[in-house]
Amino acid sequence: MRHITLSRFLIEEQRSKNVICGDLRLLIEVVSRACKAISIAIGKGGMADVLGSAGSDNVQGEVQKKLDVISNEILLEANEWGGHLAGMASEEMELPHAIPNRYPKGEYLLLFDPLDGSSNIDVNVSVGTIFSVLRCPEGMEPDEKAFLQPGTQQVCAGYAVYGPTTLLVLTLGDGVNVFTLDREMGRFVLTQENVRIPEDTREFAINASNMRFWEPPVQRYINELLAGKEGPRQQDFNMRWVASMVADVHRILCRGGIFMYPLDSKTLAKGGKLRLMYEANPMSMIVEQAGGRATDGRRPLLEIQPESLHQRVPVILGSKNEVERVTAYHLK
Repeated sequence: MRHITLSRFLIEEQRSKNVICGDLRLLIEVVSRACKAISIAIGKGGMADVLGSAGSDNVQGEVQKKLDVISNEILLEANEWGGHLAGMASEEMELPHAIPNRYPKGEYLLLFDPLDGSSNIDVNVSVGTIFSVLRCPEGMEPDEKAFLQPGTQQVCAGYAVYGPTTLLVLTLGDGVNVFTLDREMGRFVLTQENVRIPEDTREFAINASNMRFWEPPVQRYINELLAGKEGPRQQDFNMRWVASMVADVHRILCRGGIFMYPLDSKTLAKGGKLRLMYEANPMSMIVEQAGGRATDGRRPLLEIQPESLHQRVPVILGSKNEVERVTAYHLK
């Protein structure tokens, strides 16, 4: 494969395919640079005193890690001055972040989970950054209402996974491509093109400790998988669970599988566990662009009309045939 940098890839998408415009290209490049900065901060770990609790809670009521706060600040500072954004929203902040008046404003809205899976950071397990880009509705101020668009309106989505290598996974609505960070050169290089998720799988990712709280359709599905060759599926399945959505979904993107954080009696009052705008929508766009499916068990995730900036939903996504099977169990 030719060593195509992210910048060259985006320019070719703009010039020859007319998939994106100049402002969106610049926005993606700025986000990628922020991800490189986050990768460096994570890589320093205890040497830079970035591990452990920040001693504060986020808007979700969750204890923030130091790197949650650092990653959020890196993304805000990198993106607020470029002139391509109307506003930003973060999982770590209650309200949208307005672009300071001293900077020009653009037509796009950026949403992000600055450090997904941060509970794993102190034990050196892969974590990531998830982002989504929307257009700001014409004539609207970039307040909370402007962000409340269904996932079908996303113009771009992606995530960075900070593991043995730092990867940037990106969709512009025209397939999914993977870029690897060349640490010596400081640039992302295209390493996988047009990624496709196998339609069938023998792997599943779910937090099995919650089994007693699941709805009957999910219990039925998982029990069938656990029964293996002796059960109704007549084949053995493997379970994988990292407790970092980015890591779990990336594995599925690479080799197939189904990721599930379903509705259960513990999360029923909140509507689910994962955030629609910062996690479910961008991951659903990526998975569906790679040939997979994404639902809340009953309806496509990308078609849900958001009601609030921090809305939570159940998430079931991955290999097409398995997601459709689980959805059918719910609809019965």
